[in-house]
Amino acid sequence: MRFGICTDQNLPWPTLVERWQYFERLGFDSVWDCDHLNQPSNPTGPYYEGWTLLAALAARTERIRLGVLVSCNTFRHPGVLAQEAVTVDHISNGRLELGFGAGWFVAEHERFGIPFPSGGELAGRFREAVQVLDSLLRNETTTFAGKYYQLQGAYVRPRPVQTPRPPLTLGAHGPRMLRVCAEYADGWNSFGTVEEIRERNRILDEHCAAIGRDPKTIWRSLYGWASHMASQGLPDPWASVSAFRDVVGRYSAAGINEFIIDQPRPEQFAVLERVATDVIPELR
Repeated sequence: MRFGICTDQNLPWPTLVERWQYFERLGFDSVWDCDHLNQPSNPTGPYYEGWTLLAALAARTERIRLGVLVSCNTFRHPGVLAQEAVTVDHISNGRLELGFGAGWFVAEHERFGIPFPSGGELAGRFREAVQVLDSLLRNETTTFAGKYYQLQGAYVRPRPVQTPRPPLTLGAHGPRMLRVCAEYADGWNSFGTVEEIRERNRILDEHCAAIGRDPKTIWRSLYGWASHMASQGLPDPWASVSAFRDVVGRYSAAGINEFIIDQPRPEQFAVLERVATDVIPELR
């Protein structure tokens, strides 16, 4: 199993640096920020941009793997994202986890005048963007003639530190998106009830079987946060050590082997430290 922390970028810069270094010292596998123009739960509050913040925090950490959970395809051309990913991969000396999703928060698109595609187009753009990202990061040059993206002899320089490319974690919930995960993902990330996650795992396994891929080669990653857990009748995982074990136990039984959980509140740091010291090494 792997364990990561996701931090909302609404804290002052010095506090974010302190937190990320703290999570690194505790031995977590990864730390992530988000990709929103405004925080969905507090749209009028402060919020740093995800990729520029990730680059800065990569320079202030040493060991922990890091990424954006997940980068929104509707915000950037995949060629621009590939260049950003290579840059952060070098700044971090090969610690980037490349999170990528189709996009979902309609309100921020409307607020900034960014077109939000219909469901069919959203999924179609996602598939093509994943193909473009994968090719640009693996190959010396990329020519691609898609419905939504066209590239002619495109390349990114320098090449990534990680080979054949930084690991790709794809956010997906429905069957069509899960098929893309089966074809291209190193990790799949989702959120939902235990039953929903179990069913999505089953669908992903079926897609893998259809293309002849070993399903065990894809990490199964859950994004969880306290209010979402509460809506599922589950405890806040940072409420106690037993609560953390309960959440991990239920979702691991549904096929999850990577847990990325929103950072705890400061008054919960004692539980965080006990989990990091006593529980996570045992679960690994």
